[in-house]
Amino acid sequence: MKITVIGAGNVGATAADCVARKDMVDEVVLIDIVEGLPQGKALDIQQSAPIHLFDTRVIGTNDYRDTAGTDIAIVTAGSPRKPGMSRDDLLAINARIVRSVTEQLAAHSPNAILIVVSNPLDVMTYVAYKKSGYASDRVIGMAGVLDTARYRAFIAAELGCSVRDIQALLMGGHGDTMVPLPRFTTVAGIPLPELLAPEKIDAIVERTKFGGGELVKLMGTSAWYAPGAAAAEMAEAIVKDSGRVLPCAAMVNGEYGLKDLFIGVPVRLGAGGVQQVIEVPLSAAEQHMLNASAENVRTNIEALERLDAQA
Repeated sequence: MKITVIGAGNVGATAADCVARKDMVDEVVLIDIVEGLPQGKALDIQQSAPIHLFDTRVIGTNDYRDTAGTDIAIVTAGSPRKPGMSRDDLLAINARIVRSVTEQLAAHSPNAILIVVSNPLDVMTYVAYKKSGYASDRVIGMAGVLDTARYRAFIAAELGCSVRDIQALLMGGHGDTMVPLPRFTTVAGIPLPELLAPEKIDAIVERTKFGGGELVKLMGTSAWYAPGAAAAEMAEAIVKDSGRVLPCAAMVNGEYGLKDLFIGVPVRLGAGGVQQVIEVPLSAAEQHMLNASAENVRTNIEALERLDAQA
């Protein structure tokens, strides 16, 4: 089995490293347009194999012919938002990048499954779906796994408990319109509201919503360790056909009253990609927040379509 990671920046290299350490596939291909960058990072990862004890072969390339026969592709390529750049600028730039890499990947691997990490996440997942021609169950956005990881980390720090005992659910778009669901969050089976006061939970929810921005303020750039690990966890669920239930950006076709867009929902992941979108009963307030998040995603898709029409 073969996994290709598109983009050899911090997120892509971390994803490739995490996949290799899991020792679950025969080959990881790291591809980037910058000559020498994917080759060097792949070689560095490969040389860690005797330490981490994995047999997965890691190669770096600038040629999509080396990605032929890919089973799963993790798309991390894209530009970060820079000073003076509008959201529309970022949307247009990254849409061009994601379209290009998806087209080249799909030309050599028509049966692959895509895990999209590029931002703005929900819209870029939609772009990759449209450009690849793949069935919607083979195109998945990585957001919820990362967001719930942050959420669980903050809860564990507040309670002084192990992250292993925390199960959590978030829905909606990736960003400040995400919809954390504390009543579906448990610690060793105990509902979170039984363990923390409402104001503590609200503070953790708010910190989770702006978790990416907090890291940008601290480092001057976006995160990579947790996003890379999150993408690798999704890939593992597919490779092992484990049927894990994870929050991912998936195509909804009537679930939660939403249709024809990619948005964060709980899904069962396994062989073939998304095996099921799982519906949980939402309160009126939760459904309202999810609808607002979906409207934000639609607004971004419409903005991209206007930009495309003007180009």
